[in-house]
Amino acid sequence: MLLCIALPLVSVLVQSVHTPHDAVLIETKNCGPFGCKMATSIDQDATAALRESQPLGEFVGADIFLDRGHLAISEVADTWRSSDGLGPFFAGLGNLPFYRAMGFTLTYTFVVTPLLIILGLMIALAVNSLHRLFKGVVIFFSLLPMIVSPLIGSLVLFWMIDSRGILGSALQWMAGDPDLSLKASTGLTWVMLIVYGVWHAAPFAFVVFYAGLQTLPKDQLESAMIDGASRGQQVRYVVIPHLMPLVTFVALIQLMDNFRVFEPIVGFNAEAHATSLSWFIFNDLGGETRLLSSAAASSVLTIIGVAILLSPVLVRTWRDFKGKA
Repeated sequence: MLLCIALPLVSVLVQSVHTPHDAVLIETKNCGPFGCKMATSIDQDATAALRESQPLGEFVGADIFLDRGHLAISEVADTWRSSDGLGPFFAGLGNLPFYRAMGFTLTYTFVVTPLLIILGLMIALAVNSLHRLFKGVVIFFSLLPMIVSPLIGSLVLFWMIDSRGILGSALQWMAGDPDLSLKASTGLTWVMLIVYGVWHAAPFAFVVFYAGLQTLPKDQLESAMIDGASRGQQVRYVVIPHLMPLVTFVALIQLMDNFRVFEPIVGFNAEAHATSLSWFIFNDLGGETRLLSSAAASSVLTIIGVAILLSPVLVRTWRDFKGKA
């Protein structure tokens, strides 16, 4: 825990409040037959000595967190003053890269998580009611989305929704619009990313709920049946209360995973329409100029966001634990 989690977190936090030193510039006078000119050049020795004496860089405190690439406090204040209501204000926030990434991340998290829990529970109930001869085959095919690598799965779906793919061609035929493109629409891109997120993560919820159904007390179901409870009432008043600890567990895991959504955006090549906090960090670390301080600040903000997101679930889990104790 200390070596692989605590120390890297401390390192990221320290890096987020430092920025690389600027190069030391010197001015020299170059004289020729036609006069003298001042030229600016980099003092390599002084720059190397400065960076060696202070390897972490220049301490800037919270400046990186507050700049336009992150929380953009001054820009948010200007947007609020110039907006006539909440609608224009949030539209203005969409022009800031960090809030645009945060908007998609939260939308993806809060839509995908409940949908995959519901779908996983439905699959578990359906498989549990099958004859044992068919359960093995159905379980195998139900687990395929989770077995496939997230990047490969998103690429496959990306090719399928292409105008030449089976889904893209079918949608063009159904809509009667040969120019319809899912990739060109921000809204449709978000929908496809959410559909993929549910498809890929639902098998995990299915496995957990299916295992929980094997521990369901038979006497409670028999009592409910004797009392005349329908199938829906049995699920609502017997099955779901029994699986609630597992629902909390699945929600906890999936909230963390969905808040770090990254592979589908790369697989769908959807950077023009959807970016997430994880993609934001990846973008800072890419290219020849690695913005380590910016990536570290984005990582710290992501950790804070995950902690805030999980706090209600953790509080409920703690209360349940205290109540049982």
